[in-house]
Amino acid sequence: MLRLEVDAADLLHTRFGVSPLFELGGLLRKLAGLAPLGRFARLRPEFDRLRAQTDLDAVVALHTAVYGADFIGPPPAGLQQTWTADLDVVRATPLPVARREIARALAKGPRVSDSVLRVLRSADVVDRLAAALESAWLALLAPDWPQLRAICESDVVHRAGRLGEGGWAAAFDGLHPDLRWRDGALELDTPLERGRTVPTDGQGLLLVPSVLIWPRFGAFTDPPWRRALVYPARGVAALWEEMPAQTGLGELLGRSRARLLLALDSPASTTQLAARLGLAVGAVGDHLAVLRRSGLVRPARSGRSVLYRRTALGDALAAQG
Repeated sequence: MLRLEVDAADLLHTRFGVSPLFELGGLLRKLAGLAPLGRFARLRPEFDRLRAQTDLDAVVALHTAVYGADFIGPPPAGLQQTWTADLDVVRATPLPVARREIARALAKGPRVSDSVLRVLRSADVVDRLAAALESAWLALLAPDWPQLRAICESDVVHRAGRLGEGGWAAAFDGLHPDLRWRDGALELDTPLERGRTVPTDGQGLLLVPSVLIWPRFGAFTDPPWRRALVYPARGVAALWEEMPAQTGLGELLGRSRARLLLALDSPASTTQLAARLGLAVGAVGDHLAVLRRSGLVRPARSGRSVLYRRTALGDALAAQG
Protein backbone atom coordinates (compact mmCIF):
# COMPACT_ATOMS: atom_id res chain seq x y z
CA MET A 1 0.00 0.00 0.00
CA LEU A 2 1.15 3.52 -0.83
CA ARG A 3 0.13 6.21 1.66
CA LEU A 4 0.32 9.91 0.74
CA GLU A 5 0.00 12.16 3.76
CA VAL A 6 -2.12 15.26 3.15
CA ASP A 7 -2.44 18.09 5.67
CA ALA A 8 -4.38 21.36 5.62
CA ALA A 9 -1.61 23.20 3.77
CA ASP A 10 -1.64 20.50 1.09
CA LEU A 11 -5.37 20.86 0.56
CA LEU A 12 -4.96 24.61 0.11
CA HIS A 13 -2.50 24.01 -2.72
CA THR A 14 -3.99 20.90 -4.34
CA ARG A 15 -5.10 21.48 -7.91
CA PHE A 16 -5.73 19.73 -11.21
CA GLY A 17 -3.52 19.42 -14.25
CA VAL A 18 -3.60 17.95 -17.75
CA SER A 19 -0.56 16.40 -19.42
CA PRO A 20 -0.20 15.86 -23.18
CA LEU A 21 3.13 14.10 -22.58
CA PHE A 22 1.68 11.66 -20.06
CA GLU A 23 -1.01 10.73 -22.59
CA LEU A 24 1.67 10.10 -25.20
CA GLY A 25 3.41 7.77 -22.75
CA GLY A 26 0.16 5.86 -22.31
CA LEU A 27 -0.21 5.51 -26.06
CA LEU A 28 3.37 4.27 -26.44
CA ARG A 29 2.73 1.64 -23.76
CA LYS A 30 -0.25 0.41 -25.75
CA LEU A 31 1.66 0.29 -29.02
CA ALA A 32 4.54 -1.52 -27.29
CA GLY A 33 2.18 -4.23 -26.07
CA LEU A 34 2.10 -3.25 -22.38
CA ALA A 35 -1.62 -2.38 -22.43
CA PRO A 36 -4.60 -3.29 -24.63
CA LEU A 37 -4.28 -1.63 -28.04
CA GLY A 38 -7.93 -1.39 -29.09
CA ARG A 39 -8.66 1.07 -31.86
CA PHE A 40 -5.07 2.32 -31.80
CA ALA A 41 -4.07 -0.59 -34.01
CA ARG A 42 -4.38 1.89 -36.89
CA LEU A 43 -1.21 3.59 -35.59
CA ARG A 44 0.95 0.47 -35.61
CA PRO A 45 2.56 1.08 -39.05
CA GLU A 46 3.52 4.65 -38.09
CA PHE A 47 4.82 3.43 -34.73
CA ASP A 48 7.02 0.85 -36.46
CA ARG A 49 8.33 3.51 -38.84
CA LEU A 50 9.28 5.77 -35.96
CA ARG A 51 11.06 2.93 -34.19
CA ALA A 52 13.18 2.36 -37.28
CA GLN A 53 13.94 6.03 -37.99
CA THR A 54 14.22 7.66 -34.54
CA ASP A 55 15.36 6.81 -31.01
CA LEU A 56 11.82 5.83 -30.03
CA ASP A 57 12.92 2.35 -28.91
CA ALA A 58 14.96 4.04 -26.17
CA VAL A 59 11.83 5.88 -25.01
CA VAL A 60 9.80 2.67 -25.04
CA ALA A 61 12.47 0.94 -22.94
CA LEU A 62 11.77 3.40 -20.13
CA HIS A 63 8.11 2.31 -19.95
CA THR A 64 8.08 -1.07 -18.20
CA ALA A 65 5.16 -3.13 -16.92
CA VAL A 66 5.67 -1.79 -13.39
CA TYR A 67 7.47 1.53 -13.81
CA GLY A 68 7.82 4.51 -16.10
CA ALA A 69 10.67 7.01 -15.96
CA ASP A 70 9.18 10.25 -14.62
CA PHE A 71 11.34 12.65 -16.61
CA ILE A 72 9.86 11.54 -19.96
CA GLY A 73 6.34 12.15 -18.60
CA PRO A 74 6.67 14.65 -15.74
CA PRO A 75 3.76 16.16 -13.79
CA PRO A 76 2.21 19.13 -15.63
CA ALA A 77 2.16 22.68 -14.29
CA GLY A 78 -1.64 22.93 -14.45
CA LEU A 79 -4.73 22.71 -16.62
CA GLN A 80 -3.32 24.87 -19.41
CA GLN A 81 -0.26 22.69 -19.99
CA THR A 82 0.78 22.58 -23.65
CA TRP A 83 2.86 20.08 -25.54
CA THR A 84 5.64 22.66 -25.92
CA ALA A 85 5.71 23.29 -22.16
CA ASP A 86 5.83 19.55 -21.49
CA LEU A 87 8.75 19.06 -23.85
CA ASP A 88 10.62 22.03 -22.35
CA VAL A 89 10.47 20.30 -18.96
CA VAL A 90 11.91 17.12 -20.45
CA ARG A 91 14.77 19.01 -22.12
CA ALA A 92 15.55 20.79 -18.84
CA THR A 93 15.95 17.52 -16.90
CA PRO A 94 19.33 17.44 -15.11
CA LEU A 95 21.45 14.58 -16.42
CA PRO A 96 21.89 12.97 -12.95
CA VAL A 97 18.10 12.79 -12.55
CA ALA A 98 17.72 11.22 -16.00
CA ARG A 99 20.53 8.73 -15.29
CA ARG A 100 18.92 7.67 -12.00
CA GLU A 101 15.50 7.08 -13.55
CA ILE A 102 16.97 5.32 -16.59
CA ALA A 103 18.84 2.93 -14.30
CA ARG A 104 15.67 2.19 -12.36
CA ALA A 105 13.67 1.50 -15.53
CA LEU A 106 16.35 -0.80 -16.92
CA ALA A 107 16.46 -2.71 -13.65
CA LYS A 108 12.69 -3.26 -13.69
CA GLY A 109 12.23 -4.02 -17.38
CA PRO A 110 13.35 -6.72 -19.81
CA ARG A 111 16.83 -6.72 -21.31
CA VAL A 112 17.24 -4.13 -24.07
CA SER A 113 19.33 -4.16 -27.21
CA ASP A 114 22.87 -2.79 -27.42
CA SER A 115 21.68 0.00 -29.72
CA VAL A 116 19.13 1.16 -27.13
CA LEU A 117 21.76 1.00 -24.39
CA ARG A 118 24.07 3.21 -26.44
CA VAL A 119 21.34 5.85 -26.65
CA LEU A 120 20.49 5.63 -22.94
CA ARG A 121 24.15 5.88 -21.93
CA SER A 122 25.02 8.74 -24.30
CA ALA A 123 25.99 12.18 -23.01
CA ASP A 124 23.09 13.79 -24.92
CA VAL A 125 20.49 11.20 -23.91
CA VAL A 126 17.98 13.80 -22.68
CA ASP A 127 18.01 15.70 -25.98
CA ARG A 128 17.80 12.49 -28.02
CA LEU A 129 14.81 11.23 -26.05
CA ALA A 130 13.10 14.61 -26.32
CA ALA A 131 13.55 14.56 -30.10
CA ALA A 132 12.05 11.07 -30.31
CA LEU A 133 9.10 12.13 -28.16
CA GLU A 134 8.45 15.12 -30.40
CA SER A 135 8.42 12.93 -33.52
CA ALA A 136 6.03 10.49 -31.83
CA TRP A 137 3.72 13.28 -30.70
CA LEU A 138 3.38 14.78 -34.15
CA ALA A 139 2.87 11.45 -35.90
CA LEU A 140 0.77 9.54 -33.37
CA LEU A 141 -1.19 11.65 -30.91
CA ALA A 142 -1.41 15.31 -31.90
CA PRO A 143 -4.49 14.81 -34.15
CA ASP A 144 -6.43 13.17 -31.28
CA TRP A 145 -5.27 15.48 -28.50
CA PRO A 146 -8.19 17.97 -28.66
CA GLN A 147 -10.61 15.11 -27.95
CA LEU A 148 -8.47 13.72 -25.15
CA ARG A 149 -8.06 17.15 -23.57
CA ALA A 150 -11.82 17.71 -23.67
CA ILE A 151 -12.43 14.44 -21.80
CA CYS A 152 -9.87 15.39 -19.14
CA GLU A 153 -11.31 18.88 -18.74
CA SER A 154 -14.80 17.45 -18.41
CA ASP A 155 -13.58 15.22 -15.61
CA VAL A 156 -12.12 18.25 -13.83
CA VAL A 157 -15.50 19.99 -14.07
CA HIS A 158 -17.10 16.95 -12.45
CA ARG A 159 -14.50 16.85 -9.65
CA ALA A 160 -14.87 20.58 -9.04
CA GLY A 161 -18.59 20.04 -8.61
CA ARG A 162 -17.95 17.26 -6.10
CA LEU A 163 -15.51 19.53 -4.26
CA GLY A 164 -18.11 22.28 -4.00
CA GLU A 165 -20.75 19.89 -2.72
CA GLY A 166 -18.76 17.85 -0.22
CA GLY A 167 -15.19 19.13 0.10
CA TRP A 168 -12.00 17.30 -0.81
CA ALA A 169 -13.17 14.00 0.66
CA ALA A 170 -15.99 13.98 -1.91
CA ALA A 171 -13.65 15.08 -4.71
CA PHE A 172 -11.20 12.27 -3.92
CA ASP A 173 -13.99 9.70 -3.69
CA GLY A 174 -14.32 7.74 -6.90
CA LEU A 175 -10.94 8.66 -8.39
CA HIS A 176 -10.12 4.96 -8.47
CA PRO A 177 -11.49 1.81 -6.78
CA ASP A 178 -8.10 1.17 -5.15
CA LEU A 179 -7.80 4.70 -3.68
CA ARG A 180 -9.35 5.87 -0.42
CA TRP A 181 -9.14 8.83 1.96
CA ARG A 182 -8.41 7.80 5.54
CA ASP A 183 -6.92 9.46 8.61
CA GLY A 184 -5.41 12.45 6.85
CA ALA A 185 -3.92 10.54 3.94
CA LEU A 186 -4.71 9.07 0.55
CA GLU A 187 -4.09 5.32 0.51
CA LEU A 188 -3.54 3.45 -2.73
CA ASP A 189 -3.70 -0.34 -2.75
CA THR A 190 -0.87 -1.44 -5.01
CA PRO A 191 1.38 -4.52 -4.95
CA LEU A 192 4.25 -2.32 -6.18
CA GLU A 193 4.46 -0.42 -2.88
CA ARG A 194 4.51 -2.27 0.44
CA GLY A 195 3.71 -0.07 3.41
CA ARG A 196 5.39 3.02 1.98
CA THR A 197 4.41 6.43 3.38
CA VAL A 198 5.20 9.66 1.51
CA PRO A 199 5.18 12.54 4.02
CA THR A 200 3.53 15.85 3.31
CA ASP A 201 5.64 18.66 1.91
CA GLY A 202 3.02 21.42 2.16
CA GLN A 203 3.04 21.88 -1.62
CA GLY A 204 -0.25 20.10 -2.21
CA LEU A 205 -1.11 17.34 -4.64
CA LEU A 206 -1.55 17.57 -8.37
CA LEU A 207 -4.52 15.54 -9.64
CA VAL A 208 -4.17 14.56 -13.29
CA PRO A 209 -7.06 12.90 -15.16
CA SER A 210 -5.87 10.69 -18.00
CA VAL A 211 -7.58 8.98 -20.91
CA LEU A 212 -4.86 6.55 -21.92
CA ILE A 213 -3.93 5.35 -18.44
CA TRP A 214 -7.44 3.92 -18.14
CA PRO A 215 -8.15 1.78 -16.11
CA ARG A 216 -4.81 1.95 -14.27
CA PHE A 217 -3.38 4.47 -11.83
CA GLY A 218 -0.11 6.41 -11.53
CA ALA A 219 1.71 8.34 -8.82
CA PHE A 220 4.64 10.75 -8.71
CA THR A 221 6.27 10.52 -5.30
CA ASP A 222 10.01 11.06 -5.79
CA PRO A 223 11.96 14.35 -5.96
CA PRO A 224 12.44 16.53 -7.88
CA TRP A 225 8.90 16.05 -9.15
CA ARG A 226 5.82 17.40 -7.46
CA ARG A 227 3.65 14.80 -5.75
CA ALA A 228 0.89 13.90 -8.19
CA LEU A 229 -1.80 11.29 -8.75
CA VAL A 230 -2.82 10.28 -12.27
CA TYR A 231 -6.22 8.65 -12.43
CA PRO A 232 -8.57 7.43 -15.19
CA ALA A 233 -10.80 10.20 -16.51
CA ARG A 234 -14.54 9.71 -16.67
CA GLY A 235 -16.19 9.32 -20.06
CA VAL A 236 -13.39 7.38 -21.76
CA ALA A 237 -15.64 4.63 -23.08
CA ALA A 238 -17.84 7.07 -24.97
CA LEU A 239 -14.87 8.09 -27.10
CA TRP A 240 -12.82 4.94 -27.62
CA GLU A 241 -15.47 2.23 -27.73
CA GLU A 242 -17.43 2.22 -30.94
CA MET A 243 -21.15 1.61 -30.51
CA PRO A 244 -22.64 -0.42 -33.36
CA ALA A 245 -25.58 1.27 -35.04
CA GLN A 246 -27.70 -1.82 -34.51
CA THR A 247 -27.48 -1.77 -30.69
CA GLY A 248 -30.75 -1.04 -28.92
CA LEU A 249 -29.75 2.42 -27.72
CA GLY A 250 -28.38 3.37 -31.12
CA GLU A 251 -31.55 2.19 -32.84
CA LEU A 252 -33.74 4.08 -30.39
CA LEU A 253 -31.96 7.44 -30.34
CA GLY A 254 -29.68 7.40 -33.34
CA ARG A 255 -25.95 6.77 -33.01
CA SER A 256 -24.87 10.38 -32.35
CA ARG A 257 -27.52 11.02 -29.71
CA ALA A 258 -26.72 7.71 -28.04
CA ARG A 259 -23.02 8.63 -27.91
CA LEU A 260 -23.93 12.01 -26.40
CA LEU A 261 -26.10 10.43 -23.76
CA LEU A 262 -23.35 7.97 -22.81
CA ALA A 263 -20.76 10.76 -22.76
CA LEU A 264 -22.79 12.70 -20.19
CA ASP A 265 -21.80 10.47 -17.28
CA SER A 266 -20.30 13.76 -16.08
CA PRO A 267 -21.60 17.27 -16.86
CA ALA A 268 -20.21 18.87 -20.02
CA SER A 269 -20.82 21.85 -22.26
CA THR A 270 -21.77 21.74 -25.92
CA THR A 271 -18.24 22.70 -26.92
CA GLN A 272 -16.66 20.05 -24.69
CA LEU A 273 -18.94 17.34 -26.05
CA ALA A 274 -18.17 18.36 -29.63
CA ALA A 275 -14.43 18.12 -28.98
CA ARG A 276 -14.70 14.82 -27.13
CA LEU A 277 -16.78 13.07 -29.76
CA GLY A 278 -15.45 14.73 -32.91
CA LEU A 279 -18.80 16.28 -33.84
CA ALA A 280 -19.72 19.77 -35.05
CA VAL A 281 -20.82 22.14 -32.28
CA GLY A 282 -24.05 22.94 -34.12
CA ALA A 283 -24.91 19.27 -34.52
CA VAL A 284 -24.27 18.64 -30.84
CA GLY A 285 -26.56 21.55 -29.93
CA ASP A 286 -29.34 20.16 -32.11
CA HIS A 287 -29.01 16.66 -30.63
CA LEU A 288 -28.97 18.02 -27.08
CA ALA A 289 -32.14 19.94 -27.77
CA VAL A 290 -33.88 16.71 -28.79
CA LEU A 291 -32.54 14.88 -25.72
CA ARG A 292 -33.70 17.75 -23.53
CA ARG A 293 -37.22 17.75 -24.96
CA SER A 294 -37.31 14.00 -24.39
CA GLY A 295 -36.49 14.47 -20.71
CA LEU A 296 -33.13 12.70 -20.93
CA VAL A 297 -30.81 15.64 -20.19
CA ARG A 298 -31.11 19.03 -18.53
CA PRO A 299 -28.94 22.16 -18.71
CA ALA A 300 -27.57 24.12 -15.76
CA ARG A 301 -25.45 27.25 -15.80
CA SER A 302 -21.96 27.02 -14.26
CA GLY A 303 -20.22 30.40 -14.36
CA ARG A 304 -20.15 31.46 -18.00
CA SER A 305 -20.86 27.97 -19.30
CA VAL A 306 -24.01 25.92 -19.66
CA LEU A 307 -23.37 22.32 -18.65
CA TYR A 308 -25.64 19.44 -19.63
CA ARG A 309 -26.19 16.43 -17.42
CA ARG A 310 -28.38 13.37 -17.62
CA THR A 311 -31.69 13.20 -15.81
CA ALA A 312 -32.71 10.13 -13.79
CA LEU A 313 -34.48 8.87 -16.91
CA GLY A 314 -31.34 9.50 -18.97
CA ASP A 315 -29.24 7.58 -16.43
CA ALA A 316 -31.59 4.63 -16.57
CA LEU A 317 -31.58 4.57 -20.37
CA ALA A 318 -27.80 4.89 -20.53
CA ALA A 319 -27.39 2.02 -18.07
CA GLN A 320 -29.49 -0.20 -20.32
CA GLY A 321 -27.50 0.95 -23.35
